[in-house]
This record gives sequence, structure tokens and C-alpha cells, in this order.
Amino acid sequence: MPPLNRAAYLVTTRAVPLEVRPAPYTPPGPDEIVVKNGAIAVNPVDSGKQRGGDHMLSWIKYPFVLGSDVAGEVVEVGTGGRASTLFKPGDRVVGHAVGLDRRSGKPSEGAFQLYTVLRSNVASKIPDNLSYEKACVLPMGVSTAACGLFMKDFNALRYPTSAEPHQQPAPTFIVWGGSTSVGSNAIQLARAAGYDVFATSSPKNFEYVKALGAAQAFDYNDPKTVGAMVAAFKDGDRTCAGAIAIGKGSLEACVDIVGAVPGRKFVAQTSVPISPSAMPSSSLGVAAVMLGYMWWNFSTGLRTRLRGVTTKFIWASDVAATEIGEMIYNDFLTNALETGRYQVKPEPQVVGKGLEHVQEALDTNMRGVSATKVVVTL
Repeated sequence: MPPLNRAAYLVTTRAVPLEVRPAPYTPPGPDEIVVKNGAIAVNPVDSGKQRGGDHMLSWIKYPFVLGSDVAGEVVEVGTGGRASTLFKPGDRVVGHAVGLDRRSGKPSEGAFQLYTVLRSNVASKIPDNLSYEKACVLPMGVSTAACGLFMKDFNALRYPTSAEPHQQPAPTFIVWGGSTSVGSNAIQLARAAGYDVFATSSPKNFEYVKALGAAQAFDYNDPKTVGAMVAAFKDGDRTCAGAIAIGKGSLEACVDIVGAVPGRKFVAQTSVPISPSAMPSSSLGVAAVMLGYMWWNFSTGLRTRLRGVTTKFIWASDVAATEIGEMIYNDFLTNALETGRYQVKPEPQVVGKGLEHVQEALDTNMRGVSATKVVVTL
């Protein structure tokens, strides 16, 4: 008898709240594992899909299981592939559930359920002293950062190691939005790869981003920050290794900076000035929002061309389709967590236990959090 599974389903477009009900248990394929989830975390893409409807991720078929961040215990390992060489039942793991990816679209690969199918190349073993609620904050942040930093058609940085970061001087990488989930991981991954880091945050989080490895911290709300960061590059005779832009106004700021300093002229983009969760329901309202986005896209494109900068939008689950997933999750992260060289950040904000609290977690995340990630334990 397979285990009894339950899931928090998005039953139709814009359905609120999610509906908790029985779900099928899906056995793993050759390069997959099944995890009994101990904790799951939510991300903006989840509430974006729920509230924004089919304007976002239009390939999703209902009913569907959202969610990308999983930590728990392996209960079954697929045979005939690499998974059986990496994992065994009873292993404690963290992983990126890729059900939202167009190449998947499978509810079995969503996080918001008791048993999730994970691809083995985006899962890592975790040490016994790392709780599931802390570990589950990692996957989406790690994958997004890794895509923007290391994939060949993004910043193409050299790969990280589990050794001590290289000493200065080193090329400097820009993380705009350093106290976010993605930013917290981007800082650490860039440092582990041997780069210096300039990061932005609110002043209350300056010490937070510096503790993660940022050499200097700048206030993202200060209109003088772009000029101050450019001056810091020039005063320190630094070269730029590229940038990752996280949050409102981040792309424009990063384009201005990397366009003004020597080095790589590339910005990995994580954000657009549209909140899918706030998308109007009327056709006229949607048209107005899309016209505004088209204007922003045109003006930003002109800005990049004038400054000689290239940008590209990140799709985090691309790491599962490239060698980056295996490199980060199987090779780097497992060892870095075991040795304590990698900080599990941001801190979890646990809103409750049980799938019935997933909607509360989504709503809490929509209201906004700072240097934390919203988590549900199971």
C-alpha cells in the first residue's frame, strides 16, 4: 500500500483559499526521489499564480499543487538512474520542487503536499542538526541565485567551492536586494566562488548582509546609492563581475552601475514591475497594466543599449535542466552545509503546522516580510 497523501490544491484559476484534500501518491522515476515533507516554504510565484490567474504560468492545468521549497525525509528512491547513487530511504534532504516549470507541469512535483517527487539533481542531503523548517528556506533562493550567477548565458561566474573564499582583491559582484531570500544566497554563492560582493539592503539589514559576506552594504532606498557604488568601484580600483537585480527598481539601478564601471556588462534579472497578485480581473484593467509593462520594457531596453549592458530574466528551475543543478545541489551545497561553511538564510517565519496553514503563509508573504521566509511545518 502506498502512503496516504494530501495536498493543498489550487482547484481553478484565482481560487482562494487553496483546498486541502486527498492526493495521489506518485512513485519516483529513475532520477527522482520521493520525500515525506517535514516543512515547506512559500514564494511570490505561488501567490502570483493563485491571485494572478492564467496571466502567469498559463500552461498549468487545474487542479494543481503549487510550491517549490521542500525539506524532509526520503521515503523512496527511483531505480536505474543516478538518484540511487546519491540517496537512500531515511536520508534527510532539502530540494527544489519543479512542478511549476513548463517542462514538468506535474502536481506530483509541487511542494504543498505531504509527499513530493524531487529530481535528484536539485536535492541535497542536510546534516542532522539542521531542522526542516530552517532548511526549507533554501531551494528557490539557491536555484534563482545559481542560475543568475553561474549559467553560461547569464553571469557565467566560476563555480563555488566548499573551501574558504578567495582573498581580496577579487572582481566584485553586485547583489541588489541582498537581504532577500535570493540575495542572501547570491552573496554567499558569489563569495564561495571567490568574488567580492557589494550588496544593497535597508540600513537595518546592513550587518545581516555583511555577515553573509558582503564587503560593503548600500541603502537601496537612497537615491545616491548608484553614484556611491560607482565611486566605490573606482576608488577601490575594482572590476565588475556582473550583477543580479532583485526587487523594484533594481534592474535600472544595476544597469546604471555596471554600465559605468569596468568589467562585465551583464545584469541577471529576477523582478518585473508587475505584481501578478494585484493583476486586475477586468480586461480593461489588465490591458492598462500590460501597456505600462510594455512601456517599462521599452524604456529599460533603451537604457541598457545606451549603457552597453545586457540583461536576461532568470527562470530558477532552469538549473534542473542544466549541469548547474547537479553542481550546486549534489556537489557544493551538501558539503557546504555539512561543514557549516554555508549559512541557512533567511530565517524561517513559521506560521503554523499542517497544510491548512499554507494559505495563511501565502497571505503573510504577500503582505511583505524582511530578511525572513514564510514556512509551514508538516
